[in-house]
Amino acid sequence: MKAKATLLVGAAIGYVLGARAGRQRYDKIKARGQDLWQHPKVQEQVGHAQDLAREKAPDVQQKLAEATSRVTAVVGDKLGDKLGDKLHGDDAPAREAPGTPPGAHRSA
Repeated sequence: MKAKATLLVGAAIGYVLGARAGRQRYDKIKARGQDLWQHPKVQEQVGHAQDLAREKAPDVQQKLAEATSRVTAVVGDKLGDKLGDKLHGDDAPAREAPGTPPGAHRSA
């Protein structure tokens, strides 16, 4: 059922964008689309989708916050290592990027 509705919407959009039938035909299609959107069964499904989004939003927010914390920690560690090397004036040679010839980062 969902695939059928998606196909119909896609076909309608394609027709509107590709049609050369003029403004009158476009207005008819637009009116039919608005009628379809206002149909009680469509609005019922819209309500279900909104309820589901409200229900899942806190979980999604929590997962995003956790992922952000992990990324921030990893980036902070990486930057801290690099900044620490520079701030402490380590005489150890800088780590080479994979595939970089030894000494390629040094100036002559």
